[in-house]
Amino acid sequence: MCIKQSVGNNGSNTKIDVKVIQAALNLSRSSKFPLNGALAVDGAIGKKTISAIELYQKNILNMAKPDGRVDPNGLTIKSLKKTLSKGLSIDALIAIMGYGNPATVKIYHPLLVKNLPRYRINSSLRTAHFLAQIGHESMSLTYTEEIASGMAYEARKDLGNVEKGDGVRFKGRGLIQLTGRKNYSDYANFACLNLLTKGNEKLVSLHPIYALDASLWFWDKRNLNNYSDVDDLRAVTRRVNGGFNGLPDRQEYLNRAKFFLI
Repeated sequence: MCIKQSVGNNGSNTKIDVKVIQAALNLSRSSKFPLNGALAVDGAIGKKTISAIELYQKNILNMAKPDGRVDPNGLTIKSLKKTLSKGLSIDALIAIMGYGNPATVKIYHPLLVKNLPRYRINSSLRTAHFLAQIGHESMSLTYTEEIASGMAYEARKDLGNVEKGDGVRFKGRGLIQLTGRKNYSDYANFACLNLLTKGNEKLVSLHPIYALDASLWFWDKRNLNNYSDVDDLRAVTRRVNGGFNGLPDRQEYLNRAKFFLI
């Protein structure tokens, strides 16, 4: 389910769950639900959000006594899924990337809309799986560079780290982390970038377009659209992560993405 706990009156009101409901209310398209001004998708429960829930329950669900609460697997959340306008809107992306700063998420929105089709991420299911992986790997588009120093990769010949200092220089960068001299070189050749001159390797983390594009290249190179098409989260995760680290969190991202896209 796209929310884990109740939102609204007497709800747990976790920030991510509230964002999902705020975005869903904004995206609900019905003449019977005249929302008076869009809600801020900020995860902060307040009178305006609760009033919007009550209005939705009264006008769409015909509740005589709206309770102003949205429960996981409840009638209100099921109805919201049916009435919201599907697609990768800014509000939807902010809710999917629930841990992220909305200002940062907004930077990535037009880049995603423009560049996903270039890598044949052209269906709702493919998009949902891609967002689930970059969401987990970057903590909702927050990090584009591995926090660790990269020393663990020193002298890793399987990564092409054959020169002293390669481990640190070519540590993980991007939304799905590009790691190792060989991968940097391969992506640089593909993208016609000079990433091997000292200092240029940081371009992948400093510029959102490269952080995204390197991840799209990685996705395409490993044929991850094929596994997304059969909705195999475990297979996609293993090819991104090398194992199944963070699988429950990736599943939660995927649940939110599917709610807004499918």
